[in-house]
Amino acid sequence: QVQLVESGGGLVQAGDSLRLSCVASGRTFNQNTMAWFRQAAGKEREFVAAISRSTGRTYSADFVKGRFAISRDTDKNTVYLQMNNLKPEDTAVYSCAADSFRTVPSYDQYAYDYWGQGTQVTVSS
Repeated sequence: QVQLVESGGGLVQAGDSLRLSCVASGRTFNQNTMAWFRQAAGKEREFVAAISRSTGRTYSADFVKGRFAISRDTDKNTVYLQMNNLKPEDTAVYSCAADSFRTVPSYDQYAYDYWGQGTQVTVSS
């Protein structure tokens, strides 16, 4: 079992930055490939970024490349999502997820075994 707790969301203006955190407990952190997804109101959940459990290689959706970056601190069992130059269309609930099987991250939400409760990010124009 893995427990995930996100934090760091909030209300910001367009162009601002936020850093989301996801603390994992339970199963050893580096045994899970970690990812961030987001879901805007009325829309499907979509992949944002992920980091491989074995190599630490990162993967990002095209729409966030150059603005968002995923990273991890294995000593703190924490994965981060640094979000820069936020836009109103980035408004969503952001959730972290853990995949205990794959070393190459999947972009499919159904590949992930464990989820946090999510943190709201709202970007005003």
